[in-house]
Amino acid sequence: MKERIKMVRWPLLVAAMLATAPSALHAQADYPNHAIKFVVPVPPGNMLDAMPRIIGDKLSPRWNLPVIVENRPGAASNLGTEMVFKSPPDGYTLLVSPPGPLAISQHVYNRLGFDPSQFVPVSELVRFPFLLIANNNFPVSNLQELIARAKANPDKVTFATPGVSSTPHLTMEKLSRAAGMRFVHVPYQGLSPALNDLLGGHVDVMFDTPGNILGHVCEGKVKLLAVTGARRLADYPAIPTLGEVYAGVEHEDWFAAPPRTPPQVVNKLQLAIAETLKLPDVAKRISEAGFTSVGSFPWVAAAMIKAESEKFRPIIAEAGIKIEQ
Repeated sequence: MKERIKMVRWPLLVAAMLATAPSALHAQADYPNHAIKFVVPVPPGNMLDAMPRIIGDKLSPRWNLPVIVENRPGAASNLGTEMVFKSPPDGYTLLVSPPGPLAISQHVYNRLGFDPSQFVPVSELVRFPFLLIANNNFPVSNLQELIARAKANPDKVTFATPGVSSTPHLTMEKLSRAAGMRFVHVPYQGLSPALNDLLGGHVDVMFDTPGNILGHVCEGKVKLLAVTGARRLADYPAIPTLGEVYAGVEHEDWFAAPPRTPPQVVNKLQLAIAETLKLPDVAKRISEAGFTSVGSFPWVAAAMIKAESEKFRPIIAEAGIKIEQ
């Protein structure tokens, strides 16, 4: 009987902290009145970095203010997250993040410079599946062949990820346990350097986002083996979902804000983000990247983060992933 793999959702979240100082409370009335910074805790050059830039390009003329995107990668997205955590709770410094720092890090690291539970979710931005790909020189052509090769050659097949305890890492850990195979984990500092090494034939397989990889698939530079979403890709109907083989892996990423951000500010941000996601040109770019717009309310995003955290906890425990600092 095939093991059921819990759907792994990958949202992109905007998060912020509740203000108590009188000056912060006064500032809520005319928010925003100066530049806003989106802190992205991943390296530039991939769709997780592009999404906040797409949103920022629309929010800037809406408010007639600069919207700055600053990349602060490192330590499994914890460095940028800590920066936002320690920023003033006024809604001008926001975290735009994948699940890691708010749903995973507390289960992996013995010490963090921030408390994930104190962040104020603003909105889940987008959802998307991951694609399982192989380099062209790796002698497999589909998911079944990959599983068979990994079983026959334990600890020989290499898989690249954007870092230890990243969602691609945990998704592969779940898949390997369900399929009864063992891979060699090769962590990188982000998806872009991992993909570069896969394209160069230095690693065998990896998960990547549709926006990053579909162009390479179309050009025949990599082999597409499976999709982590609930549905097959419309342009590649012959490629199965992992759920068809091991009942369901899905991934998404999200947007969030720092602790103690005033509710009035959070609500203004959420409304602006949701309306921006509905703009025809933005919706088109998101769809072409293989993403699905969300723009959820803050309380919905909060419930989603809690559920994601509980979902990843047993995967991390079973894999024995622990980082001492």
